[in-house]
Amino acid sequence: MVADLAAEAASAVKPQYLAILDLRGVSSFTDHFLIASADSARQVRAIAERVEERLTQAGVRMLHREGTGEAHWILLDYQDVVVHIFDEQTRQFYDLERLWGDAPKRMLIGGSPDRIT
Repeated sequence: MVADLAAEAASAVKPQYLAILDLRGVSSFTDHFLIASADSARQVRAIAERVEERLTQAGVRMLHREGTGEAHWILLDYQDVVVHIFDEQTRQFYDLERLWGDAPKRMLIGGSPDRIT
C-alpha cells in the first residue's frame, strides 16, 4: 500500500510524529492522509525528500507538491495518499486529526497508543 511505503520512508528520517488516517468512506478525494512532523525545517524537507525518493522508486506518480519554501508544511499529493509533513507547531495548529476525527487513525510514532482507532 502506498501509505505504508510513504510511512516507512518517513520513519527512516526519525519524525517526531507519524500517523495514517484512513479516509475511505469519509472523503471523496483521497483514501489516506499520512501526517508527519519534525522539529526543524531541515528535517521536514528531509522527510519529504525521502518519501518522494521511495515512492518514485516504487513507480508511484506524484500529482502535486506544495510548501517547499519555508518548510512549515509540505504537501505531497499521490491521489490515493496525501502526505502532510509539518513542523510540530504547525501540525498542532492545523490539527488535521481533529478535523478528520471520523477517520480511523493508526499511530506509528508519537502520540499515545490508546488513541489508535
